[in-house]
Amino acid sequence: MSEPSTITDPADPRLADYTGLTDVELRRRREPAEGLFIAEGEKVIRRALAAGYRMRSMLLTAKWLDVMADVIAEADAPVHVVEPALAEAVTGYHVHRGALASMERKPLPDAAAVLAGARRVAVLEGLVDHTNLGAIFRSAAALGMDAVLLSPDCADPLYRRAVKVSMGAVFAVPYARLDPWPAALGTVRAAGFSLLALTPADSAVDLATLAPHQLPKAALMLGAEGDGLTRQAIAAADHPVRIPMAHGIDSLNVGAAAAVAFYAVTATS
Repeated sequence: MSEPSTITDPADPRLADYTGLTDVELRRRREPAEGLFIAEGEKVIRRALAAGYRMRSMLLTAKWLDVMADVIAEADAPVHVVEPALAEAVTGYHVHRGALASMERKPLPDAAAVLAGARRVAVLEGLVDHTNLGAIFRSAAALGMDAVLLSPDCADPLYRRAVKVSMGAVFAVPYARLDPWPAALGTVRAAGFSLLALTPADSAVDLATLAPHQLPKAALMLGAEGDGLTRQAIAAADHPVRIPMAHGIDSLNVGAAAAVAFYAVTATS
């Protein structure tokens, strides 16, 4: 058990992992380089630990000590207790969930390892919005997708905002980077997957018409909000597919489109 210690100085070096959490560029540079990520909230911390991530430290306000007592009892990392105002001064935002943990990353597997044994995967190109990325991971976990593959320029799934929006689903769904892009899509095809590129183009096949749930292996490709998949990615796909729209709406938010497509490809009947 790690005995909680109270910290009153926001400049205390023991709080270094938690500084500037609102600075996206800072966290993009620091977290992967230093091998850490931040889990926020009781459920997310518990899910990270259950997924086998090792805790570096935990930052709590006093009222969360009882709620997290069992986690503290098992922790082999320091537990820092701070006032809410100090937590805000350190992180740069109001920590309304009252509990943060700095966790150690695991080595990222290669795409071939993630594809082994998988039948339904998502392939994301240029997803830089952490909210959309987190939502897609949550849908992937909820709807039975086996893995997520990311182009090199996609956002970090373990960035705090992505983890928070996914409610820890980023720990449940295996993921890997596809590099070089889009040439590495050949790895997906070589593993037996049909590549389905989601696009609102009128020339694309209706997703339901294709009956993707009947395909032995399917990889759903989704592009960034607004721009969608690049021409090169669509050209590399086996089938451009679309979700039919009504009432003059041309497309869905990528998070919503992903959920619809995941359901279509994992449906059993």
